[in-house]
Amino acid sequence: MRDLSIYIHIPFCVRKCLYCDFLSAPVCDGQIENYVNLMLREIKEQSVFYGDHRVISIFLGGGTPSLLPTRETGRILEQIRNGFAVAEDVEITIECNPGTVTAEKLENYITCGINRLSIGLQSTDDEELARIGRIHGYSDFRRTYTMAREAGFHNINIDLMAGLPGQSIASYRKTLERVVAHSPEHISAYSLILEEGTLLYVNRKAYTFPDEETDREMYELTGRFLGEAGFHRYEISNYAAEGRECRHNKVYWRRGDYVGFGLGASSMVGNVRWKNPDEHAEYAACVEKMESDGQREAARISMRQGAQGTQGTGTGADRAVRIAEAETNPAMRMKKEGAWNRMFAESLRNTGRCEVQPLTPQEQMEEFMFLGLRLTEGVDLEEFWQYFGKNADEIYGKQMRTFVEQGLMEREGPRLKLTPRGIDVSNAVFAGFLL
Repeated sequence: MRDLSIYIHIPFCVRKCLYCDFLSAPVCDGQIENYVNLMLREIKEQSVFYGDHRVISIFLGGGTPSLLPTRETGRILEQIRNGFAVAEDVEITIECNPGTVTAEKLENYITCGINRLSIGLQSTDDEELARIGRIHGYSDFRRTYTMAREAGFHNINIDLMAGLPGQSIASYRKTLERVVAHSPEHISAYSLILEEGTLLYVNRKAYTFPDEETDREMYELTGRFLGEAGFHRYEISNYAAEGRECRHNKVYWRRGDYVGFGLGASSMVGNVRWKNPDEHAEYAACVEKMESDGQREAARISMRQGAQGTQGTGTGADRAVRIAEAETNPAMRMKKEGAWNRMFAESLRNTGRCEVQPLTPQEQMEEFMFLGLRLTEGVDLEEFWQYFGKNADEIYGKQMRTFVEQGLMEREGPRLKLTPRGIDVSNAVFAGFLL
């Protein structure tokens, strides 16, 4: 069976943070149950197409998923288990903000099978938190963290941000010291990006932001401080204790199959990318189309034809030969996969999905490189050949030689990865792999 990850988007929040450009909005009475009911219908309709997949991770993100009553969270996970083959050791993560959970809710999460908690702290400085519109203070985080440990959570991530308005090297270091003292299993540390349209961007002249040099110092401090504290940097912005890397996030960087449910949720299965509509009315119409008998049958035909095209047709020795050829001949496999991609994409468009994109071999190669290079382990060039039937040096030889000579990348046997200097200018390096 092929591995599959599931993302659940919960768009509700208490109040939208000033820097946030995610698809989220304050919750209104009656919205939650109606939204969950709609999502349950989507999960039910789509589960029939993933009988050959095994779910290895589930991630409830948002928004603030912890605003859902535990009953609704349980209904979502129950529907997934009813429709999908779920691995016994599945990683199930839910995001929460300090102050949005109780001891009882956290205990119920454990009962539901949720085994990983991601807490959006951002800073331990209450003034910094207030400037970016967070609804909590550091004391709220401490209470939430203590309750989570007492409830039985042994895998906790803490989100942090650098480059906040009014933030200094000293205050950021204090945040790192306080967070490390709590001994979480995982830390995600990002630099603030001023996104157009956010309130922080619109009112940016009213704030004093760290200058470029200070922001750079914070970035370097993060890696150095967390490394010395025993956290392994396995992705550009993610650090983990030994054996505690986030399984779900690594699926994205390794281009595994994942399907998203809910408003605006993105998916990629079989080298086809798509997303759900961002507007509620359009999303509801999309779910209704999925429930249409004609659309479901069209989708089934596409999926069935795709499976036949990938695995070969016929019986006995003839079918075995076709399967062997598809496995050992990347060009043949990709040709058949391309036909499946086109049919699958058309069935997705017919149900109202947005931005449906069957990836070309060139786009797949680009993603293999610039997504995989986000991981500190880098990419396996032998795997590149096995998948694409081409030597990476034929496609990217000039770029790789240049970056190695510049000290931005290094090759260790079949592995190609960024150096510390390369990580610092990763976006420029990634751009070099766009054909």
